[in-house]
Amino acid sequence: MNKTGAWLARHALEQLGIRTTFGIPGVHNTELYDELNNSALITPVLVSHECGGAFMADAMSRLSASVGTLVTVPAAGLTHAASGIGEAFLDGIPMLVICGGIRTDLDWQFQLHEMDLHAFMKGITKATFKIEHTADVVPTIFEAYRIATSGEPGPVFIEMPMNVQMFPGEVGELPRWTPPPLPAPAQAELVDGAVGLLRDARRPALFVGWGANGCAADIVALAEHLQAPVATTLQGLSVFPGGHALHTGFGFGPSAVPAARNAFAGCDVMLAIGARFGEIATGSFGVTVPPRLIHIDICPHVLNANYPAAVAIAGDARVVVPQLLAALRAALPARGADSALHQRIAADKRAYRQTWYDHDSRGRVNPARFFDALRAAAPADAVTVVDDGNHTYLTAELMPMLTAGTAIGPTDFNAMGYAVPAAIGARLARPGVAVNCIVGDGCFRMSCMEIVTATALGLGIVYYVFCDGELSQISQAQEIPYNRKPCTVLARVDLQGVAQAVGAVYLRIADDAALAGAIAAADATAAQGRPVIVEVDIDYGKRTAFTEGVVKTNFKRFTLGQKARALSRAVVRKVTG
Repeated sequence: MNKTGAWLARHALEQLGIRTTFGIPGVHNTELYDELNNSALITPVLVSHECGGAFMADAMSRLSASVGTLVTVPAAGLTHAASGIGEAFLDGIPMLVICGGIRTDLDWQFQLHEMDLHAFMKGITKATFKIEHTADVVPTIFEAYRIATSGEPGPVFIEMPMNVQMFPGEVGELPRWTPPPLPAPAQAELVDGAVGLLRDARRPALFVGWGANGCAADIVALAEHLQAPVATTLQGLSVFPGGHALHTGFGFGPSAVPAARNAFAGCDVMLAIGARFGEIATGSFGVTVPPRLIHIDICPHVLNANYPAAVAIAGDARVVVPQLLAALRAALPARGADSALHQRIAADKRAYRQTWYDHDSRGRVNPARFFDALRAAAPADAVTVVDDGNHTYLTAELMPMLTAGTAIGPTDFNAMGYAVPAAIGARLARPGVAVNCIVGDGCFRMSCMEIVTATALGLGIVYYVFCDGELSQISQAQEIPYNRKPCTVLARVDLQGVAQAVGAVYLRIADDAALAGAIAAADATAAQGRPVIVEVDIDYGKRTAFTEGVVKTNFKRFTLGQKARALSRAVVRKVTG
């Protein structure tokens, strides 16, 4: 039969269960958009900026079974999307990037948008493909999907030239997609080695990341069987329920909250699952990891990269963790509830929160009071989307995530501007679930016009914009050593005017007294299908445990001469102004 490449691409995406695509039509993909418009299963979403579309696709993958798919044009469309693609690449998030291409049936050079797309995409994708023939469309998209979702997930790039999209070609019987089976179990001797270490452990502890997201219930069972405290990475915030008695918080070293620092002190066996021990998760590599480390990760090159493992298991946590749990249950009776440990964790959490309550916010919104009010109002399954900045660590330390898979944000790539569009992807991924976006004023102004897309789609999302007038995570890092804040003080943006421009409702929280009423009003408006921008006059006068810990960790690494220089410069600038 004769079919166009655009028709075949639509057919392949329908087979794969893709339900939404994100992007902007252009001359190089109008055929594909026409086919997507004809689909009864796929909804193409028009975005304001391709980078926003990539962040939406990222969120779709993180929060649903449908892999986020970006449909864009070459050159500017692809370069605009690059930050979102890079975020997915470093965070291990599957994504299909389908890009139109210049015509390959012409001899003309210097066509519009002509550039080496594959050289550009090579560093931020798992693989790239260029479809030369109509018959290759379905097999190529299937292979791209397989690569994107197997091993450590990530984005895969497909170039589809205009002529392949437009002109019918002869194709044989179309293949049908068959999902691959789960990976094979881990080697029995490795699992036995892990069980042996855990059986002999006096103070075991769990450190879990996004890679454990698919087996959250088994992680809880493991922790309860061992009565081991649990800390998470930033990306893995919602892998373990924040209301559980064994939950300690984000991180476990000097940059962690006291509950985690104290619970992990003296840990003799650590079980790390789906966690890379990257810079943010370890507070600039300031943690102490015991020699008896059991490390499970889908990526072999992650194992032993920063901290040597006594037992290193390369495998999918969805397979390995149930296998380990079954072996542990057979070898070791469940330990009785460690009420003393539970009480210490709870007491440390209360004490840390009290330090925030005791902080004088000088009439502005106290972060702990804000998150208390938001947690009280939000359903347990509400999705929280954060961006990159001081608000990220405030959320990690003060907002317990009660249900698995309910918190997302940019981590390893750390792209500012992520949260506003990602919240749209989150709302589309989980249409019946409340979505709250926590975003700093610096990040917000990078992508706030994307709320037009939420308005057009009738998506009720609440955007809490933490306004302090600075790029605070960096300005705090500048304040002590430099006594000045170059390029981190923001020009004021009229958020009420932004709300009017994008069709959102505007609310303001000026102090703690306004919290409950404004949050209730925002939720009620969002339930009617309208986005809401809530300007929060946040107080950033108190630093997070993460910020304080990272500063101390890095300062300790300085030589004596470097320390003397840093301190003398800080003193001189403080005195002279």
